[in-house]
Amino acid sequence: MAVSYKKLWKELIDRDMRKQDLQIKANISAVTIAKLGRNENVTTSVLSKICKALDCNIGDIMDIVDDEQ
Repeated sequence: MAVSYKKLWKELIDRDMRKQDLQIKANISAVTIAKLGRNENVTTSVLSKICKALDCNIGDIMDIVDDEQ
């Protein structure tokens, strides 16, 4: 199983936000943004910060996908 943050990037587009805007609003590092961009694992505290900054739920920003997809 792997993670996909496509929903997060779509959410940012819908809100007319850049990745840097999210970084500042959620108080997360540029390294974390890069990890998200590569669909790598991040801590639940990071995901929580993003959800709080965007006022959304975790299912609104990520999916668990099959590795084969």
